[in-house]
Amino acid sequence: MKTKFLIPSIALFIISIMGIFVLINPSYEKSLKAKFYYETGEYKEALSLAKEAFSQDLYNRMASTIMAQSLISLKYVSYNEDAKKYMQTINDIAIKDNITDADKAKIRTICEIMIKSYIKLSPSVITDSDLVKQAAKYNKDFEKLLEKVTK
Repeated sequence: MKTKFLIPSIALFIISIMGIFVLINPSYEKSLKAKFYYETGEYKEALSLAKEAFSQDLYNRMASTIMAQSLISLKYVSYNEDAKKYMQTINDIAIKDNITDADKAKIRTICEIMIKSYIKLSPSVITDSDLVKQAAKYNKDFEKLLEKVTK
């Protein structure tokens, strides 16, 4: 009968000690803040805090993971921002009455660059799916544009 309460008590005690360690340790405190910023989409702040936490404790796997995931997410954010900017440039060219060969070459170059950039992206399981979907949509748009321009 005593073991019925003894084993769960010991387990609860160990979990409590681990929880206190995580909350008191400054490295893990920063990791938790970094995780919060990552989850809210503030990847630069998450990366900064994760780097600080990792430099304080090289065995902090949470900091290491958040650092890696923030870098991946920042690449997607950068790709999407560039894609939006280049799409606007292409739309400005498309509005013209007469599209020159130089304009077509510019569109072709932009599309090729963005398609090659997309190939270099590799999402992880926890990368924000909206970022990944948006990047995939832009990539399809660039592929369609490249197909139309090269005809």
